Amino acid sequence: MRYAKWANARRRLSRRIARWLPASLRGRFVIIMIAGVLVAQGASYALWTSQVRSSHLAQLDELSTNMAFSIASTMRFFRSLPVEYRHIVLDQLRNMGGTRFFVSVNERRLAIDDIGSGPEKEVVVNNVRTVLTQQLNIDDVIVEFSRPENLRVLNNEVLLYDLPPRWGQHSLMMEPLSPPILVVQLELAPDTWLYVATLLGVPDIFSGYRWLSEERLLVGLLVLLSVLALSLLGITSVTRPLARLSRAANQLGDDLDMPPLKENGPKEVAATAAAFNRMQRRIREQIEERERLFSAISHDLKTPLTRMRLRAEMLDDDYQRERFCASLDELDSLVKGALASVKGLDLHEEPTPVVLESLLEELAEELSLQGAQVTIEKTRQPIAPLIAKPLALKRCLTNLLENAVFYGQQADVQLLEQGAVVTLCIRDHGPGIPEEQLGRVFSPFVRLEPSRSRYTGGSGLGLGIARHIARAHGGDITLANHAEKGLLVTLTLPRQETITDL
Repeated sequence: MRYAKWANARRRLSRRIARWLPASLRGRFVIIMIAGVLVAQGASYALWTSQVRSSHLAQLDELSTNMAFSIASTMRFFRSLPVEYRHIVLDQLRNMGGTRFFVSVNERRLAIDDIGSGPEKEVVVNNVRTVLTQQLNIDDVIVEFSRPENLRVLNNEVLLYDLPPRWGQHSLMMEPLSPPILVVQLELAPDTWLYVATLLGVPDIFSGYRWLSEERLLVGLLVLLSVLALSLLGITSVTRPLARLSRAANQLGDDLDMPPLKENGPKEVAATAAAFNRMQRRIREQIEERERLFSAISHDLKTPLTRMRLRAEMLDDDYQRERFCASLDELDSLVKGALASVKGLDLHEEPTPVVLESLLEELAEELSLQGAQVTIEKTRQPIAPLIAKPLALKRCLTNLLENAVFYGQQADVQLLEQGAVVTLCIRDHGPGIPEEQLGRVFSPFVRLEPSRSRYTGGSGLGLGIARHIARAHGGDITLANHAEKGLLVTLTLPRQETITDL
């Protein structure tokens, strides 16, 4: 039960992720590459920052320990001096200038605006306090950090900036930088505090490490763009054969005689192209074999049918002669319909520009000679020629118009163009087709009119052939009953930019 819930949750998560992913293979590859680069960059930055921080802490540890021993030596020196000589030595050191430490003896502990936090400060403070405690045997050692502009150095709490440069500014300031100053204070005796201030030599130990610094952002962006550019080139070279294969598969039903695909590219793509070419050859061979078979059957049946018709004409009984000839006509119609079906599905001709208005007028004139009525609604603007296979398209329109005038006595034709699609609407005035039978009439040899006499005719192949031709041109045929009366046939044909698109 728990496993089923987990599996359902995983499937729901997968579907949600799939909705946000691009539909194309190239887009998904780009998303994967971006995610991979970002993860790799984040991991490398984390590792690099950890190593730099560890190195920085180790450097501070060594530097602060050495500094603490120097401070301890200085404090031992001043503790060993007699009280009356301490001020003399301090004055001499200040007059000399440029010393490493600023030292003063004060009557009380000076207040320091302590700054900084984090592991860097903790390392320095602990090292200095530990060394001084061990070296001087004093527990009360105060270690703090201060900014130069806020540092007070003498009993009268004079600021560092107010002192003469030779008194301490040379040793505690690094212009234009403003590094924090380490201040150590310890009590030598009651009302006597030794004050030592110095620089660690690190510009700013509390600056930290910013993940999104300008330099890192620039480097990350350059790496990301470089990887994406190279990935797009590689992905395009890989997906281009797949795109050709997809176009060839879409065009396979339109033109079996199109040139074979190039069998190059990666091994898997070349193998797929080779398999597609073999499939195309086999389908073409099967269709050619079917055509030869139907042609042979039609040719072989013509001779016995002719002999049977001659014998039927010699019958003395008029009724039997009429019945026999009707059966022969029906058989001949079925054979011709089957052969016409094969030829109708054969689209081996070159596409050329076809003027639909002229073709419809030609067909309407031919049908009018047979007593049919075809009305063509004139368009406001002439429709540009359509790239199509002319004989196949003529056969498609002939089947649709003949079907309309046969079952509906009259055909009303309307030609429209919307964008890159040409739409032909043919309405008859017959009884229409039951809704449940609208899709069934496209099947071969299906006729809703039950009779098969030579007066009604038909073999049930016309609509199927017409729809196959329409789909071979990238279009389709749909049927619907008109709101008033009759059947409405809609033929849609998209425009092709070039002849080779078919």
